[in-house]
Amino acid sequence: QVQLVESGGGLVQAGGSLSLSCAAAESIFSRNAMGWYRQAPGQQREMVATITSGGNTNYADFVKGRFTISRDNAKKMVYLQMNSLKPEDTAVYYCNQVSLTPSRPIPIRRWGQGTQVTVSS
Repeated sequence: QVQLVESGGGLVQAGGSLSLSCAAAESIFSRNAMGWYRQAPGQQREMVATITSGGNTNYADFVKGRFTISRDNAKKMVYLQMNSLKPEDTAVYYCNQVSLTPSRPIPIRRWGQGTQVTVSS
């Protein structure tokens, strides 16, 4: 059973924008914090942004001021608006349910297929 489906990736020039979407199963989304992660070729997966069920957000330093995470609880959707994109933002982007521990968010579920974001210089 597919539980997380990401979409919205593509090819964009540096300075451009993309909006990513994540559809989550009810069992994942309901009253849970969600997060966006990314993995560039040859790199470890890293957290980009998280959002609680109440809308509190947190961002990695490298996207602060450029990316915005949001959610629509009725639609069970999580979004990532990405502005002022840089070539180093090129990666596969994933969403997941997260556990917000004191040290760092921990992804909970099996990863979906992700969506590729490519930023050209």
